[in-house]
Amino acid sequence: MKHLLIVLLVLFSISCFSQIKVIHFDSGKLQEKRDLYISLPASYEKNPTKRYPLLVLLDGDYLLNPFLAPLNYGAHWDNLPEVITVGISQGKNNQREQDCGLDQVTGMPDGKSVNFFDFISLALIPAIQHDYRTTNFKIIAGHDLTAAFSNFFLYKENPLFNAYISMSPELPVNMEDDLSKILSSTKSPLFYYLSTADGDDKKMQERIKDLDSKIQATPNPNLNYKFENFKDASHYSLVLNSIPSALYQIFSAALPISVLEYETKIVTLKEGYVDYLKNKYDIIENSFGIKNPIRITDFKAIEAAIITNKDYNELDALAILADKSYPKSMLGDYELAIMFEKKGDNPRAVRYYMSGFNKEEIADLTKDMMFAKAEELKKTFAKKPKIKGKVGQDVAKQETVEEAPATETPAADTPPTEEKKQ
Repeated sequence: MKHLLIVLLVLFSISCFSQIKVIHFDSGKLQEKRDLYISLPASYEKNPTKRYPLLVLLDGDYLLNPFLAPLNYGAHWDNLPEVITVGISQGKNNQREQDCGLDQVTGMPDGKSVNFFDFISLALIPAIQHDYRTTNFKIIAGHDLTAAFSNFFLYKENPLFNAYISMSPELPVNMEDDLSKILSSTKSPLFYYLSTADGDDKKMQERIKDLDSKIQATPNPNLNYKFENFKDASHYSLVLNSIPSALYQIFSAALPISVLEYETKIVTLKEGYVDYLKNKYDIIENSFGIKNPIRITDFKAIEAAIITNKDYNELDALAILADKSYPKSMLGDYELAIMFEKKGDNPRAVRYYMSGFNKEEIADLTKDMMFAKAEELKKTFAKKPKIKGKVGQDVAKQETVEEAPATETPAADTPPTEEKKQ
């Protein structure tokens, strides 16, 4: 109940402050105007060259805000990428039932539902991609009736969407068999999320669980699959549990380096820490079409692994990558300064601390910090005071008074021996 209250509060804040465009899309396929709810990322206007993954929501009337809440929250903390979200209205005049109507014998789209399928494939997606800056990565999501309908896009040889969020799907006849075969044989990377709950219809639960069993029986390295069965959740509260879980599953590769990833995959490496970081961001770009600068926190994680394993020369490669990602900042100079400091070359470390001092601050790297580090290291190689005396003279020995070893203790009234004059 506590978690549900938090989610509802977040939803309230999103509904109050999000800017959602409502477009009346004139569709020849549907022979009507259909309302679309379009939510653009906060950075869309500020960054005119950036492109974003596309999320299409069936049941957009009631699924839009539940999706915007975790998306905006995750983007705020840089845990989820920003996406362009398009919700399709299906809440008027039994549109939902007509859009997703199926032949009772074959279980396939029939009549108006074929038109709705073509509307999404041939009209909606091309129009959104033309009017907005989207990447080629596309997600579709639905709930019960619309969740099942979204699966039909997988029946095509080249599926339109890269990721599917299927919450309590009302599976038509034979879909658990057909879908499991499709998912087990896909040759392209694909994300699929499936969920059910205690509050679902029992027959629906059984068929969803049967689908899960069949998918897991034939694992496919190209399939990123997740199934969840929520206890003590209704058919409707399941949605609020499923959405953040599904989003984090799909975008897991794009997340910042976590403590778990650092401890299990990075610090355990014997070499190639900078290559790991490069590959991580190559995967993000190739999978989702997202081209973002490397996070400062990820730089710091790699730096920490290098220092922990005392592979200080890799800091040179990290500095090169930092200069490429943030050419005007002091980050690259900082990495070189750390490298020379760790290697005991303090004069060169000071040089790079002072070089960084003249560049832009970034994250927790400040001019004051760079100057203070330089001044601290200067003390370790300050000039020593000049030694008085002739060159090569052993001053220490000259100042030492040599005493002859005493063989006997002199009498108390014996006068001291005078030093021999030179």
